Amino acid sequence: MSEWLVLTLAMAAACAVVLSIAFFNHRRITEDDDPNETPDVIEYMTMMIGVIYAIVLGLAIAGVWEGRGAAQEYVRQESQALHEISVRSEVYPAEVRKRIRADVDAYVTYVVDTEWDHMSRKNELTDRSAELLEKIRRDVTDYEPQTDHEGQAYQPLVDQVALVDDARNARGQSAGATMPGVVWFGLITGALVTVGLIFTLQIRRSFRELLLAGLFSALIAFLLFLIWDFDAPFGRGVAATAEPFLAQFPHLGLKS
Repeated sequence: MSEWLVLTLAMAAACAVVLSIAFFNHRRITEDDDPNETPDVIEYMTMMIGVIYAIVLGLAIAGVWEGRGAAQEYVRQESQALHEISVRSEVYPAEVRKRIRADVDAYVTYVVDTEWDHMSRKNELTDRSAELLEKIRRDVTDYEPQTDHEGQAYQPLVDQVALVDDARNARGQSAGATMPGVVWFGLITGALVTVGLIFTLQIRRSFRELLLAGLFSALIAFLLFLIWDFDAPFGRGVAATAEPFLAQFPHLGLKS
């Protein structure tokens, strides 16, 4: 069963139960009942709906912000592991060391100059970066250490390549939007309901009331935009950056 169908049935069932109880309760009211003695629940319900929606908005903002922070951390881990490969290859012969560092530089240059833009537009990694990473892996694993010093450096270098691969895959998984469609449905519907409830409070056309209503609506719109902007960690305004690569490989002269 589709999650949208489940959601629709659940919402319809909840509304049906509440309206049925209200209808049958109204039929039990006698003619001498005084409605003025019953507390007005409109303001209470309006307040509670606003509080619940504020909590939902806060959780959504926290979730997408955490996703953006995680995406930036994956970039930092990837760049740090590549830097370690380049530095630790110092113990290898000049020819091997030069080949490893050249392939690391080629990978970093491609990621920053080409793949970053592709990732922000397509929300996915490229096959070319995988090929460049495989060259680094072959450079490290195919060399047979000739001395004890080289042998001690071999396994840590292999581990750093694995870290690069893991961080790259995590970066690719973080490239797309993380907020499910059903959550967006709830956020937008909640915004419409929350703003619409303003009119249940008999808002007048005074400047103060209209100003507050306008500011409240603008705040809701801003928070929804903030969630949408953070929801794509690499593709929109407040996005994760390639700054860790630039900091670890300044000799490449890359620009973010």
